[in-house]
Amino acid sequence: MPTWPAALPTLPLAEGFRETPANNILRTEMEQGPTKVRRRSTAGVGKMTLAYLLSTADIQTLENFIQDDLSGGVLPFSFTHPRKGNALTCRFRQLPEYGATNGGYFKVAVELEILP
Repeated sequence: MPTWPAALPTLPLAEGFRETPANNILRTEMEQGPTKVRRRSTAGVGKMTLAYLLSTADIQTLENFIQDDLSGGVLPFSFTHPRKGNALTCRFRQLPEYGATNGGYFKVAVELEILP
């Protein structure tokens, strides 16, 4: 399995980090009484949004990783969780978005799905 490139930062910017755990809860409203709640599946998919400040060379590394190693972004890859430090299996939910900043660096937004 491909791994997040070592040349790219592993820790995202604090302002762009968001994490949503897998939601495996299925709720069913009843005509009377409390809502029934059950587990939807044994394996759910979480979501993580990250932002990085990357140089043009870093962006080229990221784009090569996506195109060459991940077949255009469809394959899963190993990624180190920025908060917990453990290895995750992730996949891009959407391709990165680039925004300009000062000094030749770009703010890159990345949205990943955390696979079971």
